[in-house]
Amino acid sequence: MKRAFVAAVDVGTGSARAGIFDAHGDILARTEHPIVMHRPLPGHAEHDSEDIWNAVCRAVRDAVTEAGIAAEDVAGIGFDATCSIVLRGRNGEPVTVSTTGDTRWDTIAWLDHRAIAEADEATATGHRVVDYAGGTISPEMATPKLAWIKRNLPESWRASALFLDLVDFLTWKASGSTARSQCTLTCKWTFLAHDPSPWAHDYLAAIGIEDMTTRGGLPAQAAPVGANLGPLTAEAAQDLGLTVDCQVGVGLIDAHAGALSALGGYSGDASEMTRRVALIAGTSSCVTALTQSPRPIHGIWGPYLGAALPDFWLSEGGQSVSGGLLDHIIETHGSGLKPDKAAHQRICARIAELLVTEGSDLGGRIHLLPDFHGNRSPLGDPHALGVVSGLSIDTSFDSLCRLYWRTAVSIALGIRQIVEAMNENGLSIDTMHVVGGHTRNPVLMALYADATGCNTVTPAAEDAMLLGTAMTAASAAGWHDTLAACCSAMVKPGTVRHPDPAMTSRFDRDYAIFKLMQAQRAEIERLST
Repeated sequence: MKRAFVAAVDVGTGSARAGIFDAHGDILARTEHPIVMHRPLPGHAEHDSEDIWNAVCRAVRDAVTEAGIAAEDVAGIGFDATCSIVLRGRNGEPVTVSTTGDTRWDTIAWLDHRAIAEADEATATGHRVVDYAGGTISPEMATPKLAWIKRNLPESWRASALFLDLVDFLTWKASGSTARSQCTLTCKWTFLAHDPSPWAHDYLAAIGIEDMTTRGGLPAQAAPVGANLGPLTAEAAQDLGLTVDCQVGVGLIDAHAGALSALGGYSGDASEMTRRVALIAGTSSCVTALTQSPRPIHGIWGPYLGAALPDFWLSEGGQSVSGGLLDHIIETHGSGLKPDKAAHQRICARIAELLVTEGSDLGGRIHLLPDFHGNRSPLGDPHALGVVSGLSIDTSFDSLCRLYWRTAVSIALGIRQIVEAMNENGLSIDTMHVVGGHTRNPVLMALYADATGCNTVTPAAEDAMLLGTAMTAASAAGWHDTLAACCSAMVKPGTVRHPDPAMTSRFDRDYAIFKLMQAQRAEIERLST
């Protein structure tokens, strides 16, 4: 059967992944290629967009080969990516974002925090766009980063003709279209999709980038997620190993692709949707809810209209580091381990043994606030720092396991606080669909149920991010009338885990300490200034 498959591409922090899916949402092949990151200064993180594109092309070609299908069998392709920002010039050439001046580094990575002063200035405007960012503009968003570029790299600003979120760069490379996704513009560029005049030009002027839309070639309107941008260009088809009959879908941010795969199948039942969130958890974590009416919540990004599904409002809470924090704990501990897959597996196995002998009191005098890279939600404080209480001079492997366990507890308690903030503002969340790398960490998966009190669902899909992106590719290919219908046709039910009541009282006590530590940190900061 011809044209029976779609390709999906997911670009994360360290790699590009590709998958081939059929009409039922089953994956035939999944491949991955690394991408490079450049860190010239503390707080700076940069990518090479051509390196990313080359990794994408290799991954897609390998996936088609591994799936054993012909290029002409692929009807559509979809993309998701981190919310990084690419600068290109008048002839499409890379424009540097780096203090080194090297044009290779033309992309500011999502986790880059160089623009923290500009983010503070943006928040201080008190403009209504700030209300749609949970009351705080994050340095991970586009406008402070671009304000930093104009202020610190004026030659790059003048040389630019296209400002592109990374996924919009990928669809531009694939289709030649400079259309921008409603997901990226609404979530990261202060574009108010629900407003007849979606660009707040007075806000842009207030932060010194009044020419952002003209300088960056930004459109007056955004393109709906999953809309058809047209076929692959001849050059892109050759690069990707596909054909010019393959249709390109409007993409979305990687976390929201995961949310689409987890929640999109419930779009026909509002009561089910309001009790569910997607927890997209990897280097960082995002807690995403979809509602039929806007639910503004302090410290929660959004609500954003149409950022994943048309006619639904998306609200997003998050942790700037979660899996990345566990890596940091391993790397900085005196035991000397490196934070690779084997180390995480060894630690998790030992924690399971220690829990049998020591129970929930394992490492019980260690308490953490996990905000080592700021608190995205619900405090909305990019200046927040991590706190650790209860350390000794023990550098043994078991001391690392205790610290890792208690760090994982703090990450789960942070998720609990985000869910509580959502429930205090009209939601009734009792179920979390967990997608991403944390599904392979048994310690975190147990804690997400036990420490939050929520049922957790582990998806049956091998790669939920790729599945959500495959749904947008199916929409672009015209397999169904709507993106929601594509989600319903391709959704994969998961495995439910219920909280363990025996752990509840311990984590309730930990949560009270967690909030007390937040108050104490705030008081220390007050006394220190």
